[in-house]
Amino acid sequence: MKWWDRERSGMFDQLTTGFIARLRANDQATWFELWETFGPVISSQLARWGRGRIGSQTVQDLSQETLAALSASIDRYDPSKGARFSTWLLAIAKHVLGDEMDRRGAQKRGGNKKTGSFEESWMVASATLGADEAYEAAVFRAKVEEAIRAVQKSSEFMDFEIFRLRVLEGRSGKQVAEDLGMSEPTVSRRLAKVRGTLREELSRTVAKYSFTEEERRELARNRLATDPNKGPTAAEDAAFDEAVSEIYHQQVELRRREQARAMDDPG
Repeated sequence: MKWWDRERSGMFDQLTTGFIARLRANDQATWFELWETFGPVISSQLARWGRGRIGSQTVQDLSQETLAALSASIDRYDPSKGARFSTWLLAIAKHVLGDEMDRRGAQKRGGNKKTGSFEESWMVASATLGADEAYEAAVFRAKVEEAIRAVQKSSEFMDFEIFRLRVLEGRSGKQVAEDLGMSEPTVSRRLAKVRGTLREELSRTVAKYSFTEEERRELARNRLATDPNKGPTAAEDAAFDEAVSEIYHQQVELRRREQARAMDDPG
């Protein structure tokens, strides 16, 4: 077992259990959190599957139905069956889209199509759901984006502004110091504070949306984990900043594309 499994397995279990418990209790804030985090990913995937057969508003509606269905069926989730959170989410989205297409087909034939029930067998890990690397990467990026939002809310304004300028906009420490009227050591110190907070928040966020050990190792695979017994090196900090910046800008582009698609195809 790797160090990140040994040190954090208890935290993973606690956070994931708490997240599931809030969904089971129909906590609206938790449902909105799901929508804010994964709505764009599911919308993008549904639009790909729809191939122009469904309009933007339908995509939006089906995305919400997908997350509502996840919330409603979370009490039947069995982690021992091996499905990743991302795979289960994808299975529900396919089910919701299939129901919509069946309903449309039935309407054309002049009949009615009864909505099917969610298949618990889809909780089993499967290679047939179309969970390709692009989708899995998008789900992971959504988790990172949520962590960044959480850190922005909890940090002092100037601290996060320094992080935004240095990491998300890629400005040099000297440029940021001059723009904000402070010394470079002060910029570095306050940046390190936010970076440390983000590392902790990333661990919590990935834990919350991880149903398998494979998902819990995503941070390490994406250059976003360090050995807590040693502390990050300067090279690891630089790799962390680069990875966060890349993911952030990919998410900005995803949301831009979704907004453009909604404006171009509002039906």
